[in-house]
Amino acid sequence: MAEITRKRTGELLRKLFSILIEAPDGLPASAALEKLAGAVTLTEYEAGVYGSGSRRFEKIVRFATVDCVKAGWLVKQKGTWTITELGRKAHQSLTDPEAFYKEAVRLYRQWKAARDATEELGEEIAGEAAENGSVPEKSAQITFEQAEEQAQTEIRAYLSAINPYDLQQIVADLLKAMGYYPSWVSPPGPDGGLDIVAHPDPLGTRPPRIKVQVKRNSQAVDESGLRSFLALVNEDDAGLFVAIGGFTKAARDAARMQERRKVTLIDLDRLLELWIEHYSKLDDLARERLPLTPIYFLTPR
Repeated sequence: MAEITRKRTGELLRKLFSILIEAPDGLPASAALEKLAGAVTLTEYEAGVYGSGSRRFEKIVRFATVDCVKAGWLVKQKGTWTITELGRKAHQSLTDPEAFYKEAVRLYRQWKAARDATEELGEEIAGEAAENGSVPEKSAQITFEQAEEQAQTEIRAYLSAINPYDLQQIVADLLKAMGYYPSWVSPPGPDGGLDIVAHPDPLGTRPPRIKVQVKRNSQAVDESGLRSFLALVNEDDAGLFVAIGGFTKAARDAARMQERRKVTLIDLDRLLELWIEHYSKLDDLARERLPLTPIYFLTPR
């Protein structure tokens, strides 16, 4: 007999959705799972651990969230989980936990049938496999997600702990690899809000001058922090704000609405994308500052 029912899985999912709805910018998967564990009383079965030390509860929830992703209710990107508008509506309308999970499973099967019309998905699958989606395809999906989350967590921890001046150098190295010419990198000490100044040409005679601020804080930059930086950016400048902790929705909206000042926001995900894209043009010293090694997984469909 299965140790976890559809109703119980639905209860865990609905509580997870309640937590994520309170975080419109999303939460790291590990943080969301910890909040969920603290908000519910785990059964002895759910609190059990595998040989790896991970709790059975986490596997139950992770497998169930695969259905929610394919249903269009949840987005997982670089280890961050975010509820969609469809997910909010489903949480609001499907208040019965079992009905909530059953609908997610139905939509998952609908997605899978559309992807592979030759596969028979109409039969009922008995036992725990049906309750938690314990099928090889979902196992591969979870393995992929956990590897991506671990990599993201380690890189974030590394960049959050290094000397702020080294992080500035990493950004300056990236600009150089992208074809720009950093003319000034702030030395240790007060910098007045600017960390790097760069130009599109070697002599710095062509506009726009690029003014850069770099933040390694884990906390997201809010609208107030963005406006403090914008005060340093003239209309003929280009502003570049790099923040490891990302930006709040209000800050992103404010940046998008700028009409006279050009500003580009770079969070950790975008910084890494650019670093990987231009890795071949980085010099050896730059690569030592942020050494990355690609590991290839078969991407889940």
